Amino acid sequence: MNHFEYRGGILHAEDVAIPDIAADVGTPFYCYSSATLTRHARVFMDAFKGQPARLCFSVKANSNLAVIATLAREGAGADVVSEGELRRALAVGIPPEKIVFSGVGKTEAEMSFALEVGIDQFNVESEPELELLSRLAAARGLTAKIAIRVNPDVDAKTHEKIATGKAENKFGISWKRAPAVYARAAELPGIAATGIDVHIGSQLTSLEPFEAAFRRVAGMVEELRAQGHKIEQIDLGGGLGIPYRGDNDIPPHPDEYAAMVKRTVGHLGCGLTFEPGRLIVGNAGILVSRVIYEKQGDDRKFLILDAAMNDLIRPTLYDAFHEIRPVFEPLGGEEVVYDIVGPVCETGDFLARGRPMPRLKAGDLVAIMSAGAYGAVQASTYNTRPLVPEVLVRGGDYATVRARPDYDEILKQDKIPAWLEPEKSPTR
Repeated sequence: MNHFEYRGGILHAEDVAIPDIAADVGTPFYCYSSATLTRHARVFMDAFKGQPARLCFSVKANSNLAVIATLAREGAGADVVSEGELRRALAVGIPPEKIVFSGVGKTEAEMSFALEVGIDQFNVESEPELELLSRLAAARGLTAKIAIRVNPDVDAKTHEKIATGKAENKFGISWKRAPAVYARAAELPGIAATGIDVHIGSQLTSLEPFEAAFRRVAGMVEELRAQGHKIEQIDLGGGLGIPYRGDNDIPPHPDEYAAMVKRTVGHLGCGLTFEPGRLIVGNAGILVSRVIYEKQGDDRKFLILDAAMNDLIRPTLYDAFHEIRPVFEPLGGEEVVYDIVGPVCETGDFLARGRPMPRLKAGDLVAIMSAGAYGAVQASTYNTRPLVPEVLVRGGDYATVRARPDYDEILKQDKIPAWLEPEKSPTR
């Protein structure tokens, strides 16, 4: 469920008409719904009532400070994969003890900062990382709580670019190798291996891969405990999908997911950490764009928008489907099949291909739905196009939570070296 709906024939975000925001901030822009963010967080946590669970929002899905702050007010912690994301979580008041640090390439500087601020848990993904973290923690007289991320070699049956739990993926340590790594962790100073971590991918629409992975993790916890390791925490990652195609694409409900978690690992008595990102923010955001031209090609029609692949790269990168709605509700009339594209000078610059739509014309507004996750965070300034603004709505109010930079701000990021400065004319 989201809070974007037609009222009086005009698409609204909660109680705010989308054309009003467009007139104020210009297009394209991202728009997020506070009510949807909070509802999704509450539905997820309510599903785990009676289980010792915590939600650590996956900041990589949407790192806008206002979005993170909205979820922090609901009690969410944070799952971060860089020092920058960690600093964002801290900036909005998430306590360090509610932050976990994931990622395969944590640098010495990043781990040092995380140790100094006192985060709760490092999800360790390699033996060299474990050795370095031990040296850094011991040098400071600290103990780093860790969970070793195991790769269970389970096919998540999702897009190959967002699958993370197969043997050929770069993430985690093979479940076969993990017991030896736990034994090494027990020998190292500055390390307390109190948890185990698994995350098999993103946008999963079936519980079967989760169940296979979680049962393997449960068996590992029992084996590790038998070897004398004190495993108290299981981090089960995120990955539960969202309905990108409306009612034709409904993943399992969090209640079903929670029941599966209980039957696979509930008997272990461990605390549970979850790292949902897309599930919380995906359907809480839209990208609003304006039609520049309708163009007739030899064998197809193009709808050229002012949003492009640099603003939302998911269709190009993942072959992702996003529903696209006219902001003014169509009332019958002609339907046209469009390739919906942007102005970027790339053939891969498209938002949809072969998409049936009501006939649209220059100046019309459209909303690209389910764009709250991996939208703005993956945007770039390719073709020297400014990053688009982000707007947060709450009820009848809205605020620009990231402004569109002007061209002077963009150009000032570059520096021309002295030898390329224009030569001064000699004086007489």
